[in-house]
Amino acid sequence: MIRRPPRSTLDRSSAASDVYKRQQVKSKSKLFSSSSTEFGSGPNSQVSLVDAAMPGMLPVINKFCVEQAVRSGIGLNAQINKKSIFDRKNYFYQDLPQGYQISQFKDPIVGNGFIEIETDGQSKKVGIERLHLEQDAGKSLHDQDPNLTFVDLNRSGIALMEIVSMPDMKSPEEAVEYVKKVRSILRYLDTCDGNMEQGSLRADVNVSVNKPGDDLGTRCEIKNLNSFKYIHSAIIYEAKRQIKLIESGENIIQETRLYNIDSGETRSMRSKEDAHDYRYFPDPDLLPLILEDDWIKKIRSSIPELPDQKKERFIREYSLSEYDSSVIVSDKSTSDYYEKVVKDRNPKLVTTWVTSELFSVLNKKNLSIDESPISPNHLGELIDNIDSGKISSRQAKDIFEEMCETGESANNIINEKGLSQISDEGELEKLVDNVISSNPENVEKYKNGKDKLFGFFVGEAMKLSKGKANPKVLNELLKSKLNT
Repeated sequence: MIRRPPRSTLDRSSAASDVYKRQQVKSKSKLFSSSSTEFGSGPNSQVSLVDAAMPGMLPVINKFCVEQAVRSGIGLNAQINKKSIFDRKNYFYQDLPQGYQISQFKDPIVGNGFIEIETDGQSKKVGIERLHLEQDAGKSLHDQDPNLTFVDLNRSGIALMEIVSMPDMKSPEEAVEYVKKVRSILRYLDTCDGNMEQGSLRADVNVSVNKPGDDLGTRCEIKNLNSFKYIHSAIIYEAKRQIKLIESGENIIQETRLYNIDSGETRSMRSKEDAHDYRYFPDPDLLPLILEDDWIKKIRSSIPELPDQKKERFIREYSLSEYDSSVIVSDKSTSDYYEKVVKDRNPKLVTTWVTSELFSVLNKKNLSIDESPISPNHLGELIDNIDSGKISSRQAKDIFEEMCETGESANNIINEKGLSQISDEGELEKLVDNVISSNPENVEKYKNGKDKLFGFFVGEAMKLSKGKANPKVLNELLKSKLNT
């Protein structure tokens, strides 16, 4: 989860935010039971006796989920606490069969850390206050019947990591970049799939405003934002709402609010004083969690190359710009795709085709890079043909379009349609001689200073070659012949 949003300058005040990020731990089983976590299964089909809180059923910690939390903490440059405690957070809701949620309060598994974000070309550190493990509740379904509420306990007991930021963000853009960066890091670590549509990652945003130089004002929390667009819009609306109240002489009431995606407004959900009285106390069924140094070191040694390190390597090895490198490494699947294509190839050409042509197709078709209609091998094959001069850039775009539609390789399309460029100097020289001997008047005019006629000769030669002449070689031969 994300719970704290950024501060932004709006009207005559400043809006501060922090983000709480709730993310589902990538694990095949739940935090305290062996039930499956597979998405999309039938209602109440993945519920053990522990998940349903049957009498006498005791929780057993999932070691893999603990390891995933530690990996995430290391990726967030955070302190790993060798001793942490699971608490019972008591509240009633129909989809919470135990009557309490097992979570961590005063002693979380991960302490202070930080990540770096970039907005408008400026780098900034955002502090991480903590990461703690907790179990999810079930799901109440209010739209299945006009008079009844149904409860699905498939999510009951699924492991969550709640990541709480410091109130270091000062604009909606910074909040969005923070969420994107955390999501990217966790996907590189393979500790969360980051799928916001399926609820694997949700954000709660605290927004408060203040006049420049004043302390932060009363904050309001906006719950369960599940897209970057909604995070951005909700912060803007809420900051403006608070500014309007202050400038009208009214007070901000600390409360929890919901964001309406249709109206673009936030509305009150419940009042919230300094904190809810959840009556936290250590769970008597779970001993304190003690981590050994050697185990933490083993996990630390297995941490893969993360976005910031990969960005620097791409700049160094492939001479990419800061911007291109940031775009490519922001998503692990994209960076993996890029590295498969760029191996032993021209990085400049590869970057252009991935970030311009391929991204354009994916955006139009609303596809992820994993769903790309063109494989890394096929794109690499196309780029090889461009780099060798076998096809022109113009031909390459036509071939690329056909590759997207048919899934065929570049070589197959080139061979089937006879699209190879003519690059043989001897063959092109015959074309050039033919064009020059057929147009003596224009040759004379060109030699007398009408340089614009050069395009005429290029066009005539291209007609004779049926568009297959290598433009670079053709231009060089024409200049040489016409200027002698």
